Amino acid sequence: MRILKAVALLLEYPDEALWDSGDELIELAQQDAPELLPFTRALLSGRLLDRQAEWGEIFERGRATSLLLFEHVHAESRDRGQAMVDLMAQYERAGLALDCRELPDYLPLYLEYLSTRSPEEARQGLRDVAPILALLGGRLKQREAPWHILFDTLLRFAGSSLTSDSVTKQIAKEARDDTPKALDAVWEEEQVKFIEDSGASCSSSPLQQHQRRFSQKVVPQYLDLSAGGQK
Repeated sequence: MRILKAVALLLEYPDEALWDSGDELIELAQQDAPELLPFTRALLSGRLLDRQAEWGEIFERGRATSLLLFEHVHAESRDRGQAMVDLMAQYERAGLALDCRELPDYLPLYLEYLSTRSPEEARQGLRDVAPILALLGGRLKQREAPWHILFDTLLRFAGSSLTSDSVTKQIAKEARDDTPKALDAVWEEEQVKFIEDSGASCSSSPLQQHQRRFSQKVVPQYLDLSAGGQK
C-alpha cells in the first residue's frame, strides 16, 4: 500500500529526501488520501530548518507523543524486550534489514514494513496498533499539532472505528509531559555520561537516548492491548 510509505515519510524527521519527494507525495495524496493534501502542502511550503524544529518540539519533548510504539504499551517492562525480538523476526522474514540505529517499534519503520505486505495484511497490522494510533492522534490534536491527521488516515485505512477523537476524555486527565517543569524533572535525574566514540555504538542511537532520557519521570497513561483492541 503506497499510502503507508507516504505517511511514514511524512512522519519522519524532515530532511531533503522529503522535499525531493514533494510532488510525488502530493500526487499520491490526491489519489489515495485527499484529506492529507492540506497538511502535505503546508509542511512542504515551509523552510526545512523550521519544520525540523517543529518536529523536534512535537515528537522529542516527553514520552506521550513518542513514535516508538511499545513506549505506549510496555514502557520499561520485560515484555518490551520480547516484543522487540518478535517484531524484529517479522521484519527479517519479510527481508527487511535494520541497522543498529533503528528500533523495530519506530512507527515510520513499521509503516514501511506494512507497505510491503498485502493490503489485508497491512490493514491487520494497522488494526493491531489502532489503540496506539488513536492515542497518539488524540494527543497531537490536543496539542494542535497538524500531524494528527496522519493518524486518522491510518485508522481509516485500517477500517478501525477509532479516531483521534475517541480518546478525548482519556487524555483530558493526563498531565502534560512536554512542559518546562516536566522536562526539568527529567533532566535533574539524568546521569550525564561521556562515552568516547559514541557514534560507533548501537547503544548510542538517538532513539535509545530518547528512551533513557524519559525512563523515570512523568509517565503517561499506558495501553493494555490484551484487554481488547480493535480487530
